[in-house]
Amino acid sequence: MRTPLPIILPVDMHQVKGFLADDEAAALYQAALVASKKAPIMEIGSYCGKSTIYLGSACKASGGVLYALDHHRGSEEHQLGEEYHDPDLFDGSAGLVDTFKEFRRNMREAQLEENVIPIVASSGLASRGWSTPLSMVFIDGGHSMEAAMTDYQSWAGHIIQGGTLAIHDLFPNPSEGGQAPITIYRLAIASGLFEEIDVINTLGLLRRL
Repeated sequence: MRTPLPIILPVDMHQVKGFLADDEAAALYQAALVASKKAPIMEIGSYCGKSTIYLGSACKASGGVLYALDHHRGSEEHQLGEEYHDPDLFDGSAGLVDTFKEFRRNMREAQLEENVIPIVASSGLASRGWSTPLSMVFIDGGHSMEAAMTDYQSWAGHIIQGGTLAIHDLFPNPSEGGQAPITIYRLAIASGLFEEIDVINTLGLLRRL
């Protein structure tokens, strides 16, 4: 059984909104600590910044940089009337979910404003003309098949040889969760460009060949 490594952070992570298990967080941190020494890291789907804090703290420790990409309008399940809707993150004046204010506050409290570069845009839009090689891509954005495929097709090709592709919310059993993340995970392996490193809880780690 895996025991998460202790990670000392300047914020109480139990108070940060998000959906990341402790063992997944520890695995992300360790992967980012190694990868960020080679090139920047890209996170797709920041929400309020829980995973961003782990990835960003690893970048801070190694002197690296994290791009945190999110349109900050919430995924399908965060919308009004849906299962994971949070009224505290709903902008009534605009009639839209808005997680960016919460995200910025969390980055400030985690002392990561000099290591995390927010990109407020859709994944497809941000990828247009992107040319910076990436040492690691963490996909945890929208869980519809269209959104997951866009994330994979837009960003996996920018990962350097030996770099890491991490995908969250892998559920082999459809009764346990949506199938889009595990579909792109299997596509990455089937492409012959990636090999499996490990699966921790619902987090899959792949290496670019």
